[in-house]
Amino acid sequence: MRIVDSHVHFWRIGGPGHVWPDADWPLLHRDFLPADLHAEAGGYDRAGAVLVQAQPDDRDTDWMLTLDDPVIRAMVGWVELSHPAAVDRIADIARHPKLRGLRPMLQGIADTEWMLRADLTPAIETMVAHGLRFDALIQPRHLPTLHRFAMRWPTLPIVIDHAAKPHVAQGELDPWRDEIAALATLPNVWCKLSGLRTEQAPEQPYAALRPYVAHLRACFGKRLMWGSDWPVLRQVGDRYADWVQATLDLIGSVSSDERDRLFVGATREFYAIDV
Repeated sequence: MRIVDSHVHFWRIGGPGHVWPDADWPLLHRDFLPADLHAEAGGYDRAGAVLVQAQPDDRDTDWMLTLDDPVIRAMVGWVELSHPAAVDRIADIARHPKLRGLRPMLQGIADTEWMLRADLTPAIETMVAHGLRFDALIQPRHLPTLHRFAMRWPTLPIVIDHAAKPHVAQGELDPWRDEIAALATLPNVWCKLSGLRTEQAPEQPYAALRPYVAHLRACFGKRLMWGSDWPVLRQVGDRYADWVQATLDLIGSVSSDERDRLFVGATREFYAIDV
């Protein structure tokens, strides 16, 4: 089965700008680099992956941009969008041929409406001018705000990381369900089917994700893309193949075209990856 993975991370413990994971995350507190991904996911025809920032630090993004491995087909970096120098910084790193987007770490910002701040306008305008995408690392509290943001910036392609991390540990579907559906009506908003296992309670089987996955498929259709969130998924004891197989079970009987769109086509189209 062919895969273009929409969401992987690499890091070096103690590397430039590294702050997470620390020793409180023992299953993740080690280096994870391209060779480790090749070793774990070698059983699949991986036509590429999108490398996503893991640290809110320019030095981490600069390090990412030095990585040269054929699995990396696109990158999503980090910029402090509210910084006075953000416009120049974005214009500078946008020259890198693999940079496709930026991801402010919204989940760690207490102000739920931070993305609507007026002082971010020059940075967002620069992202649009350079054809960059916006990875929205959000929680359910952000969904109404992201709707307003997406309507304000209709020419900015936006993808919701990890389906906005719904409260699956508690089995909560609402109001996430309606708010996701509202966002899916906006043509510039896409979604990643990723990161859901790490939102579950330790005893929950992946089958508990079935209503969430069904809703995401119904809402986003061809704008839903598969991501492993590797190596973070290791935190729940899963390996790459576990999430692939869980996803195949969760989506049920689908045509090969539908499967290929989820695992390959949507990521290729959104991130403009030529494979």
